Amino acid sequence: MNRPDPVTGAATPVHRHPLTPLTREEIATAAAAASAELGGEALRFELVELVEAAGTRTARVSAYRHGERGVHRLEVALPEGRIEARREHPDAHPMIQLEEFLEIEDAVKADPAFREALARRGIEAIEDVCVDPWSGGSFGAPDEDGRHVSHGFCWLRLGEADNQYAHPIEGLNPVVDIKTGEVIRVDDHGVSPLPEAPSNYDRRYVTETRDDLRPIDVVQPEGVSFAIEGGVLRWHDWSLVPGFNAREGLTLHDIRIRDRPVLRRASIAEMVVPYGSPAPQHARKNVFDIGEYGLGKLANSLSLGCDCLGAIRYLDGWIAGIDGTPMRIANAVCIHEEDDGIQWKHYDFRTERTEVRRGRRLVISSVSTVGNYEYGSYWYLHLDGRIEFEMKATGIINTAGCEPGAPGPHGVEVMPGVVGQIHQHVFCAKLDLAVDGERCAVVECDTVADPAGPENPFGNAFRLVETPLATEGGRRRAPEAERFWRFESRERVNAMGRPTAFKLEPVHAVAPFVAPDSPSGRRMGFCYEHLWVTPTDPAERFPAGEFVNHSDGSDGLPAWVEKGRPVDGEAITAWHVFGLHHPVRLEDWPVQPVVKTGFKLMPAGFFDRNPTLDLPREANAASCHAQAAE
Repeated sequence: MNRPDPVTGAATPVHRHPLTPLTREEIATAAAAASAELGGEALRFELVELVEAAGTRTARVSAYRHGERGVHRLEVALPEGRIEARREHPDAHPMIQLEEFLEIEDAVKADPAFREALARRGIEAIEDVCVDPWSGGSFGAPDEDGRHVSHGFCWLRLGEADNQYAHPIEGLNPVVDIKTGEVIRVDDHGVSPLPEAPSNYDRRYVTETRDDLRPIDVVQPEGVSFAIEGGVLRWHDWSLVPGFNAREGLTLHDIRIRDRPVLRRASIAEMVVPYGSPAPQHARKNVFDIGEYGLGKLANSLSLGCDCLGAIRYLDGWIAGIDGTPMRIANAVCIHEEDDGIQWKHYDFRTERTEVRRGRRLVISSVSTVGNYEYGSYWYLHLDGRIEFEMKATGIINTAGCEPGAPGPHGVEVMPGVVGQIHQHVFCAKLDLAVDGERCAVVECDTVADPAGPENPFGNAFRLVETPLATEGGRRRAPEAERFWRFESRERVNAMGRPTAFKLEPVHAVAPFVAPDSPSGRRMGFCYEHLWVTPTDPAERFPAGEFVNHSDGSDGLPAWVEKGRPVDGEAITAWHVFGLHHPVRLEDWPVQPVVKTGFKLMPAGFFDRNPTLDLPREANAASCHAQAAE
């Protein structure tokens, strides 16, 4: 990549940041090297991703052979394509690949036992049957041991673009070995009536739309205030490197403000969706949408004016297809600016002077479709130094069948015979701290009321109690103490002599209801704390472990923290667990309006004063009085 010199006009090279995602050519080189090393016959690729380390570019290749157990991991030096390391994981199971979704469905539809089960329900049109390939968890079934299992759920589509989730084929669960294509068995828990009434949202069915909403246009006639050069995104006082990989999707690297480091890396490293029904056909619904499927490979190509509004810069996502061929997801990442209301304001009643400044934020987003659900990942950078993450969940609730009027205690009937079960969406953010340097610390901050007595005669005293966390481990929110955590620098202090810091408030933490010692609870052990703190270790990448499919819970955060390593003044990683508690509403059907969850990192003594005093005092010239009817 070259750019013209502003003085001479000559082309000068632009060096790409070493943490930029792998290019198409690098993916192709790494996949070819892995194929040559392992033998290309029946070889499938789980992912090809950047090894995020200083120095030369290196790709991590995860591959497996169709029909065989285990996963191969290789590291490939770039651009040479030289194998630097190779490790076998004979008992590991890869993520379920997008290309395998329809393979699983086709295998099920061809199975005689499945067709017989459909016939018992009066279903003959096999082409109208939809089989969603859910991961199977680890429930000790002997015929599933060692297999790469999909536990399917079935629906019937009654016409083109019909919402099949309105027609659950209740009680029918095909179990498939993904690696061999074998239908292990078809679990039939009994015939239930098929709901046949339509409930659609597609535009071909919703033909009458309202016309009383006038356009809202976002225009920036002078252009945007951000730029990307060499893979580095710069806006206001911020700089960072946007990343993208098949498993996590959107990632952020080397996040700085005023060239002061804040985070080495930020991502949503895992999510799990536990459902609350104990019925045998539903009890194993506990899917890890990142570790078992991958948000990156399921990312949408975003549309201008629909997914993203305003002056937009898109970034493509490059990942490996199942055969190792580079696969382009056009417009996988959206970058734009948004107005953010008043930044600060004060009216002085003595001088009758008003000072007001407007805020704005930079938005970096990506949206992924995992079966029936959409997950929109939105990172916001604010002028005052705040970093905010917001997950926007939409799509279609997972549905089950029920006797009309009798949904049972674990769900809500959204239309006659169709139930949406209570569930949760639990996310884990991985935050590699770098607050003004590599050496950081975490301080737990609780607000307590002073006891009544001579020191508190009016009973109004309350204060902050600070407890440094010296050793790795997990901590829970304490809403009665308004608990938050401060991430402090051990290398720099502010004007008041205190460590510069950012703080995290767990306002969207959720309480888990799955028993910790249950088959699903053992695998989602990270969910039982709301903050984990560990020393940064490149090998400890994902809170539920490296290989999640059919995992037993022995890898991941609960196991790592048993080492009891020190975290005060070290290079440390904070893992924040948050999410959505979702008792289904009628308003969630047939397509769910966006619901939101997330977290904020706020400067807490990182600056010596309000960092936005230098914002210009100006009124937006495009604003006008509304011509609304009275």
